[in-house]
Amino acid sequence: MHILRRALLGSLWAVIGWKPSFAAQASPETITQEEASSVTPRHVLCFLGRDRDLSRLSEAAAQATRDFATGFSVDEDYSQAEPDDRMSRSFDVCWDRVEPNAWNETDEKAVADHQSVLYVLGPSMTQADTIKVSMTALRLVERLIQAGAVAVKGESAGIAHGLDRWRTLIGQGAEAQKAGDRLAQQRVGRLAFAKRPLSARGYLESVGFHLVGLPEVYVRETSGSERQVVAIMDAVADEIGKQGLDPTLKARGASLSFDSTYGVDEFKFNPYGIVKLAG
Repeated sequence: MHILRRALLGSLWAVIGWKPSFAAQASPETITQEEASSVTPRHVLCFLGRDRDLSRLSEAAAQATRDFATGFSVDEDYSQAEPDDRMSRSFDVCWDRVEPNAWNETDEKAVADHQSVLYVLGPSMTQADTIKVSMTALRLVERLIQAGAVAVKGESAGIAHGLDRWRTLIGQGAEAQKAGDRLAQQRVGRLAFAKRPLSARGYLESVGFHLVGLPEVYVRETSGSERQVVAIMDAVADEIGKQGLDPTLKARGASLSFDSTYGVDEFKFNPYGIVKLAG
């Protein structure tokens, strides 16, 4: 199946069937660690334009690939110089609901009034390269916002931010790169391109942590409010990034699983597994 078609079908499924616990009905797939290790994650980015002319955004993306975004490419098959009437519903599902003021009415109107859609595909990433490539993806978002993109969504995890929030994340990423702070880069990349929390099977879950080389984190719904659970997810992700997976599993009394609700051919599948915290 075409690489972007898989991502778009996943997004469309979310649009049609989404509810706060939209993954709850999915059955986990039994996947071995060996099978999972064969999967390489990649970014799929969606940019909306204000005009029925893709040349400005596509040329900016092409120039970015020459300047710094090696391995990224415009998807000519699914990009279109006309509006997509599914976008308002899709962005409504994907807006970040964790960060206060992550989007506003201006962002919603920009999505509703968009006139073109550009998709950019990232390269397949090894775990060692995920942070670097995600920082590159963030720079690419900056370049296309400068070129006139009015809304941006990360299709690989189904996450969207308003333009002001994207700019904040871009600035934080640049500062982390300038300081050579790999943990900070990983954190910014996670906040930019992963979505949390989603509810399924008694857990609140993350999606997209693989884009910065981390396993997903699943926390029991009974562990607190959604914001408290998100804080736990983020703390565990930072701990894994700082001290490693095995010490974190031991300290947290957690387990590592590869039984995902996503298939190995889906962009939301995490080849690094799922850290499940005890109740």
